[in-house]
Amino acid sequence: MNTPVVLITGGLTGIGHAVAVEFAKSGARVVVSGRRSAEGLAVAAELRSLGAEAEFIQADVRHDDDVRNLVDQTVARFGRLDIAVNNAGTEGKPGPLTDQTAESYAATFDTNVLGTILSLKHEARVMAAQGAGSIVNVSSTYGHEGAAGAAVYAASKHAVEGLTKSAALEFASKGVRVNAVAPGPTDTGMLDRFTGGEDGKAYMRSVVPLGRLAQPNEPARAIVFIASDAATYITGQVLSVDGGKTAG
Repeated sequence: MNTPVVLITGGLTGIGHAVAVEFAKSGARVVVSGRRSAEGLAVAAELRSLGAEAEFIQADVRHDDDVRNLVDQTVARFGRLDIAVNNAGTEGKPGPLTDQTAESYAATFDTNVLGTILSLKHEARVMAAQGAGSIVNVSSTYGHEGAAGAAVYAASKHAVEGLTKSAALEFASKGVRVNAVAPGPTDTGMLDRFTGGEDGKAYMRSVVPLGRLAQPNEPARAIVFIASDAATYITGQVLSVDGGKTAG
């Protein structure tokens, strides 16, 4: 794939934005998606300034019709879909499990889990018909370890990793690879909201053996790799990019 067509959900900020920039720099044709039109149009313009063909398509991954339209518009614009990065997500409502509600559960799972299911459904529909494609779901190290104060978020990322493995098995015979990348603590707006400030971020740094937070382009580069033709024999895997946090 010299000029792959890449779709990125949640591509307007943080890791998703960094993924879009990395793909644009590599010469890919990029579609970024999110819920905020002004920010999305600005990101698409930024990617074009890097020399990429780029479009913004507004969509909310919690809604089946939105995701169907997103994928179909991508194919209508560029003729195919080679790579999809399912990055749209929310930290939900951090705090003790005893403070969680049906509403906080739904708000987290509707984006992180239902959004991934709907994205996989429509992306794989197109890729299976092509006989080729690569999908990367963005998880978290909390997807395979416990997280006091983030039980609902951790549960949602456990679900993303289970979905990844199941979809990889389902679509392997169709030529579609499905993997996940699980970032550790990464210096993004989501981490700021999750930790509540510098003290929380300092604690996050202290539990990483490399002694620092990741920058968004670090998990982004791992996503570009595992999605690419350099990783054609890798499917159903979860790649941790966490500075050694889960090594012990």
